[in-house]
Amino acid sequence: MTEYQEIGVFSEVDKLEAVLVHSPGPEVANVTPMIAQKALYSDILNYKIASEQHESMCQVLEKFTKVYQIKDLLIDILQDDQVKYKLVYKVCENENVFHLKDYLLEMNPQMLATELIEGVLIRRDSLTNYLSKEKYSLAPLHNFFYTRDASVTVGNSILPCHMANKIRDREALIMSAIFRFHPHLDTELFAGNSTLESKDGLYYEGGDILIARNDIMLIGLGPRTTSTGIDSIVNTIKMRKNKPFHIIVQELPEKPESFIHLDMAFTFLDHDKVMTFDPVIKESSRYGTYHIHIENGDVKRIHEVGGLVSGLKDLGMEVEPLKCGGDNDLSISEREQWHSGTNFFAVGPGQVIGYGRNQYTIEEMNKHDFEVIHARELLSGEKEAPKDGKFVVTIEGSELARGGGGARCMTMPIKRSYL
Repeated sequence: MTEYQEIGVFSEVDKLEAVLVHSPGPEVANVTPMIAQKALYSDILNYKIASEQHESMCQVLEKFTKVYQIKDLLIDILQDDQVKYKLVYKVCENENVFHLKDYLLEMNPQMLATELIEGVLIRRDSLTNYLSKEKYSLAPLHNFFYTRDASVTVGNSILPCHMANKIRDREALIMSAIFRFHPHLDTELFAGNSTLESKDGLYYEGGDILIARNDIMLIGLGPRTTSTGIDSIVNTIKMRKNKPFHIIVQELPEKPESFIHLDMAFTFLDHDKVMTFDPVIKESSRYGTYHIHIENGDVKRIHEVGGLVSGLKDLGMEVEPLKCGGDNDLSISEREQWHSGTNFFAVGPGQVIGYGRNQYTIEEMNKHDFEVIHARELLSGEKEAPKDGKFVVTIEGSELARGGGGARCMTMPIKRSYL
């Protein structure tokens, strides 16, 4: 990045101006059945196909916005020797691999960025290492292409996340360092927490955090975000904002694993339209929804509301829910939710990207006046996206979806227009 880039996100759907991605590399190719569970994978991806599908998504994004690769930004900040030392020291401390510190510090920025992401192979230079069943001294970041989880843009600042699984802590450290030290990113850390000191039970991840409006945040309470994690965000908001601010917390199922984040059950398609998985989101759901009202540095009230849609309506934000899988039987909705059928990413109001494999969900959108454009048609010039109309660009996701995430999971917006 050589140009100055402003930071600012005040909703999920305002026109996208800049987004961060990480293209999957050897760290994905090196997942084996033996480590899949430890790597948080439910299946093994075909790396070649997954890489091609991700590249296609990036090309679609480039039709609408600036796209920055996280690895390139990491290489940029590693040019500074002090930043390089701080990040390496923190990684070695956090993962108890101080024996790698000097080895890592001797690398040039390009090689160091590669090793921090793809992992450091264990050296079989001692009997202990020779007998070890581990392949790496520093594990690869198998999940880094799900860039949404490690940090969140909240207004003009960045909220570094506390990852629920230690195997992902390095992702948050890297993202925090990029936003603290990159010379062309104008921002601050939302929580002022640059070291991301871990606390037992205090977790929150970006897939659970949705910016509904400049004064409304939605947070999922589930496997990856805890009540103490949400309390931590509330405490930061109490210190930063005097005007009324609202957090609506949506309880999520602990199982199956397809509900790891709120955006696997609910995403915004437009200012007034959302995609939902009804069994979790509808008002009669057995999963609780709670409204936290913050004002003048205090929590004024916490109370239960009748679901996300109702809670938003109470705050003057009426949204029409579209059903994942359409009005078909529950088995179809469950199948499509499993493959990220609610996980859409907006490049503008009513202009979104999602997996084409979820055909019943796409048909439901088409019934609500979203023009369906296949990524191949857009990239070949066969079709153009309307400047003002609603549309969904469908991307291939046969492999990407098997990793457990969709278009929103793989994108971290840092700038949207705000009027």
